[in-house]
Amino acid sequence: MATLLMSKATAVWLVENTTLTFDQIAEFCALHPLEVQGIADGDVAAGMRGLDPIQAGQLSREELEKAEKDQNYRMRVLESKVRLPDLKRSKGPRYTPVSKRQDRPNAIQWLIKNHPELKDAQIIRLVGTTKSTIQSVRERSHWNAGNLQPLDPVTLGLCTQIDLDFEVNRASKDRPAPAPDMGATLLPAEVTTSAEAPERKPNLDIETVFAKLKNTRRDEEEDSF
Repeated sequence: MATLLMSKATAVWLVENTTLTFDQIAEFCALHPLEVQGIADGDVAAGMRGLDPIQAGQLSREELEKAEKDQNYRMRVLESKVRLPDLKRSKGPRYTPVSKRQDRPNAIQWLIKNHPELKDAQIIRLVGTTKSTIQSVRERSHWNAGNLQPLDPVTLGLCTQIDLDFEVNRASKDRPAPAPDMGATLLPAEVTTSAEAPERKPNLDIETVFAKLKNTRRDEEEDSF
């Protein structure tokens, strides 16, 4: 079975240019429907340039038209006529061509903004940078900080979507689950009904107060005689 390349960028294009449902796009791109909905809402893959799967030779126009007419139809990825060699993942930083190196700070800023869960070592592997450069971009002490713009490293050609998804998934697995928010809770009945519980002040009766004041004044007058 053929594998879709740059699935998230393809999903961006399908959301923006077709009437397919989130489920159809999710199944074709091997994503979760909520992730596709996040793309439509602008919460996921913000700033990512869409990839036309028809132009890339991964989807036929006939398949797309069938799917748009029938929400239950599921599209199939076209078999690529070009055999790509298996890429071996290197442990060291990625080599970046000289022409692309000026784009690395923009890519670093995009990664920090959209994937804060990534560690410095992962960003180094993705765009072939250094830890000091990452720190300067994060702290906005980079010499060109005023002109930097967050740009997708996949669109810039600094890494592939497969590599980016791999590092993001890896970082998500390593990230600890957030502690549950217990919120404000009421005191248990044992505390409120105990002998040490603070006593409530009785409601004051206005007539009773005035009656006491009158009695007090009367006693004072009798003492003065």
